[in-house]
Amino acid sequence: MIPRTEASWQRESTLSWQQQLQQAITQADELLAALELPLSLLAGARTASHPFALKVPRAFLSRMQKGNPNDPLLRQVLPIKEELISTDGYNTNPVGEQHHSPGIIQKYHGRVLLMVNGHCAVNCRYCFRRHFPYADNRLSRQQWLGVLKAIESDASITEVILSGGDPLASSDRQLAWLVQQIANITHIQRLRIHTRLPVVIPDRITQSCLEWLSASRLQVVMVLHINHPQEIDKSLKISLSKLKQRGITLLNQAVLLKGVNDSTASLEALSIDLFSAGVLPYYLHLLDPVSGAAHFDLPKEKCLALYRGIQERLPGYLLPKLVQELKGEPSKTLVSAHL
Repeated sequence: MIPRTEASWQRESTLSWQQQLQQAITQADELLAALELPLSLLAGARTASHPFALKVPRAFLSRMQKGNPNDPLLRQVLPIKEELISTDGYNTNPVGEQHHSPGIIQKYHGRVLLMVNGHCAVNCRYCFRRHFPYADNRLSRQQWLGVLKAIESDASITEVILSGGDPLASSDRQLAWLVQQIANITHIQRLRIHTRLPVVIPDRITQSCLEWLSASRLQVVMVLHINHPQEIDKSLKISLSKLKQRGITLLNQAVLLKGVNDSTASLEALSIDLFSAGVLPYYLHLLDPVSGAAHFDLPKEKCLALYRGIQERLPGYLLPKLVQELKGEPSKTLVSAHL
């Protein structure tokens, strides 16, 4: 076993969200030591960290069970040697996003996605953008103005989606400027923000964040990414409550992951706990076939069986849509539970 270290990360943090982000764990030996996990995991974690770095904030780490290598939150962030196995059908561009104009992706009618930031607060091992060329999508203020002008010229666009990376890894000052520019485009009605940062660092929901989120005329939707009920702790509930008080619509999308949430009980509890925290279950995704994540995948028959299980146990408003994203399709593809 790796010797136990000072468990200061378990105490309530007085650090800013930026400091917590800077102090996220990036070394496998530190992660294993903090969770009192065996040294046998170290070699694989170090090797798999080279193509896709380890990164996990301590606020998220505090929700993991010590001594349990199969903890469902740990499995989402711990690099393992299986990531290095090449698997047929899994590639570096699983949903066909890497051939769009820098900073902007437009796949679906009426919506446009902006790549606001190339950084995340946590590196999820199954991420479909783990190979995305973020370096080619760093835009200057002048380039962003060009992107916004292009959106303004297309009246069919009614919704702007902020994504990344994680858009909330940007400063509140930058985001406030960008949102105001978007709000100045008269045909934009809704602003959607896809983020995992408030989940792994709940302190990200600051007063200044709440102010720019609620300052514009736009209807604001925040889509969180929570895969397991263990991710929903008291600190997250407090931050979500602040968002709800500002009129922000909260949705969640999860990914079906082997060894993380592949049981009816886990998925049922996730929907119930989300709703208790003010979040409506939105999507349940089949895994995107990205290189390095094949070990998370489940047979489609298993996914359908799980979905039928929660369909039988949950009211309709707590049942997320079971979907997968296919290259070239005009929308997310609904997966029928009756196949």
